[in-house]
Amino acid sequence: MDRSPPPRHDRLDAFAVGVITLLCALWGLQQVAVKVAITGGLPPLLQGGIRHVVAAALVWMFVRARGGAGAARRLWSIDSAIGPGLVIAALFALEFIALLPGLKLTTASHGVLFLYTAPFFTALGVHVFLPAERLDRRQATGLAIAFTGVVAAFADGLTAGGGNLVGDLLCLAAGAAWGATTVVVKASPSLMRAAPERVLFLQLAGSVPLMAAASLLAGERLDWQATTPLAWTGLFYQTAVVAFASYLAWFRLVQVYPAGRLAGFTFLTPLFGILAGATLLGEHASLALLAGLIAIAVGLRLINSKGRPT
Repeated sequence: MDRSPPPRHDRLDAFAVGVITLLCALWGLQQVAVKVAITGGLPPLLQGGIRHVVAAALVWMFVRARGGAGAARRLWSIDSAIGPGLVIAALFALEFIALLPGLKLTTASHGVLFLYTAPFFTALGVHVFLPAERLDRRQATGLAIAFTGVVAAFADGLTAGGGNLVGDLLCLAAGAAWGATTVVVKASPSLMRAAPERVLFLQLAGSVPLMAAASLLAGERLDWQATTPLAWTGLFYQTAVVAFASYLAWFRLVQVYPAGRLAGFTFLTPLFGILAGATLLGEHASLALLAGLIAIAVGLRLINSKGRPT
């Protein structure tokens, strides 16, 4: 399933901005879905393992329907993409092994804030391994302003407390793993040549053994009778909409557009998350959200400004 690399863009066009904004909205709602599923009786690590198994199966069926049995078999072909594919699978597993228990321990605002430090880890990795995609000074300033906006949007929640140090550190580790995954994809010629469906399949399927082992070590058990229908609905959303459809779109964007500028847009996700929490869970949304939105809009404008190609 390898092919010539897709055409590259040196900045985000209107299509890319629209797609990444939609993805951020979907990912923001995912935080609500995770909370709903945990509250409804689905243990966090087991929840993640089920999600990755089902999403991998969906990718396989999608590829088979489009390309036949041969294309589906090539998802697991032993070639140059397998090595880096297993690396991103391990990083993906580590992200959720840290994130899901972290969200159980800390508040949603703390968790989503620390998770979305991922752009900083991406920018650091890009700076070291991909000099051609370094952010210039103006874009780096935009990244800092956007992060300030996120902090402002969650200021009330952060100052009011309710967080947990271990949970916060776990969510920060998840952000580091996510950022590292993006860098590995960008730095690997074989993954850049591979179809997005294959990259996603390797990531999902390869992460399942680690997720299963973590769930067993944590002593998680599923009580079918105690698990609510709403919990299964939350898991379905995480699996079909986020882990399958949105990740396919994300990998396509990463292959075509500059990683640093895409990473900057992920700051929108916490804002969508707090809006979803306020709307669906009745969580408090303060006026600080407006200040955050303004700062993030300014920051994203700087990130996508036309300077030297990155």
